[in-house]
Amino acid sequence: MNPDDRRAVEHDCARLIALYANLNDEARWDEVAALYAEDGVMFRPTAPDQPVVGREAILAAFKARPPRITRHVCSNVVIDVEGPATARGTSAMLLFTGDGPPLVGSFHDRFCLTAAGWRFAERRGSLTFKG
Repeated sequence: MNPDDRRAVEHDCARLIALYANLNDEARWDEVAALYAEDGVMFRPTAPDQPVVGREAILAAFKARPPRITRHVCSNVVIDVEGPATARGTSAMLLFTGDGPPLVGSFHDRFCLTAAGWRFAERRGSLTFKG
């Protein structure tokens, strides 16, 4: 893989992380779920040992949430390209809600290239501490 191709993958995967945060804050659940591969797996930061498997199950999990106002801030994004169709990434996350102190955590992601472009194969969230 040449350096330009590697940078393109890094960019596309980093964009998924930012898009996920923005769509999540706007409660655009269909679009959030569409960022996962069909067989993607989600681990929420507040439930890191409870996988949600498959795009449809991920969509149902988001739609089951009570309404809330949030702002996710993601930073320190590092993407490691493993090959032409796989990559890994880490990012720091700060979540503001109107219900309490901010939550601080991270995401560890696996990405895969699909016919629709780069998608989350696995998104594993965890909390470092509560603000």
